[in-house]
Amino acid sequence: MLSIGRAFGKTQRMVGLVLRLIVPLGSVLAAAAAMSQTRTIPAADKGEFDCVIEPQQVVKLASAAVGVIARLDVDRGDVVRQGQVVGNIEDGVEAATLALSRARATNDSPVKSAEARVQFLRLKYERLTQLHARAVSPLASLQEAEAEVQVAEQQLKEAQLTKEIARLEVVHAEEIVKQRTLRSPIDGVVVDRLLVPGEYRNDQSPVLTLAQIDPLRVEVFVPTAYFGQIRIGSNAEVRPEPPVGGTHLATVTVVDRVHDAASGTFGVRLALPNPRLVLPGGIRCRVIFALHPAGETPALVVGDAPKSQN
Repeated sequence: MLSIGRAFGKTQRMVGLVLRLIVPLGSVLAAAAAMSQTRTIPAADKGEFDCVIEPQQVVKLASAAVGVIARLDVDRGDVVRQGQVVGNIEDGVEAATLALSRARATNDSPVKSAEARVQFLRLKYERLTQLHARAVSPLASLQEAEAEVQVAEQQLKEAQLTKEIARLEVVHAEEIVKQRTLRSPIDGVVVDRLLVPGEYRNDQSPVLTLAQIDPLRVEVFVPTAYFGQIRIGSNAEVRPEPPVGGTHLATVTVVDRVHDAASGTFGVRLALPNPRLVLPGGIRCRVIFALHPAGETPALVVGDAPKSQN
């Protein structure tokens, strides 16, 4: 009986030991299963990618005319508006030519003189016609008066043409002067001054570098697996890197139809409104797309491509 009791006691101890080993193992397995169910989805599965915020366009401002820079009214960092005068190339000779052309265009003396001569010769011709009808004036005098009227009328037309040419010369001179005035073609900011007053601008040298930062352009490269899930016109969240930070809403404007086989990606462009010009260009960011269900990609036909923003 004693040996049986000892054997039973050993069996109980072994069962207890096994149970103590099984229970922690079950807890570990249960915890692993729970972790697998609550695991965070990778950023790529949420449609989140690295991106770059760039200016909508960068303009190397130049002029059709060459010459010495007379003045520049803006400096780096200044905000400019479309059509704003930002500088001028020396235009003393061109301004003098314009004044001379305007003086010629406002001179009515040749036209008035020709008109008076035509009127006089017409009256003379009418008197000679009456005299010839009474057999008082010879036919030769009448023919001579008629010829004089015709010559005077042609001289009047020539004077009128000369006046019109003078008016066109004024327009031409005004355009030459305008070419020596530097105006901003965009709403944006001055990135750099490439020349200073007193320097000579030739055919190859721009004067200012301007950047349009409203809207900004967001460039991102997306894996080919997401093609068809990002559509033109859909919205996305753009999060600039610190210290700018924040979350901003942008709109997809371009989805490349030609992919890069080497990297397995395709390009996507977004327009990011920046009316207060608080966001800078040239910074890194993260973008989160509103992905569409994968399916057939809409076909494009001629005329479907969106118009590019200037």
